[in-house]
Amino acid sequence: MILLVNKDHIFNEEMISNYSMVEYDNVFEKTLYIEEETYRHYEMLKAHLKVDGIIIDLDDAYRSLEAQENVFLKYMKEYGLEKAETVVAMPGYSEHHTGQALDLILYIDGKWITDNDDLLKQEDIFKKIHSCLKYFGFILRYPKNKESVTGYGYEPWHIRYIGEEDAMKIGDKVLEEYLSGEE
Repeated sequence: MILLVNKDHIFNEEMISNYSMVEYDNVFEKTLYIEEETYRHYEMLKAHLKVDGIIIDLDDAYRSLEAQENVFLKYMKEYGLEKAETVVAMPGYSEHHTGQALDLILYIDGKWITDNDDLLKQEDIFKKIHSCLKYFGFILRYPKNKESVTGYGYEPWHIRYIGEEDAMKIGDKVLEEYLSGEE
């Protein structure tokens, strides 16, 4: 079953009660937690991209309610409430709570690109990444021109594991459209 957590569907711990989380230390030695099946598929995606010369790692994965609150408050202090609500989910409404949402970072020219504005400039690399996501059970969660459906702007780094079968079927739809059967 695909979990839907967004501005209209609140997360509760019961949703992931059967999930196993694994620890992953990223390149900055930050320990992240990822749902186990998601992690296995991420490792396959990472290896596939490396063959094509694209080096990725994770900036974030599972977030507790407290961690999400801290992220939201940071953005709110920096940009104000209205802007924060368009780029960061309120605590309880983030799919990062599932452990199946991953934020990618890129290694380019000897350095890690972690800043969102800098990541947005890497269109060609993200096009290559996005083109193969479905083969590993992932989707681009917040694509361009779907802001009115998802409630969030384009985030090329934010991918979501939904399983290979569903990822192959979803096409150009976003998760909200796919799960509701919309065309």
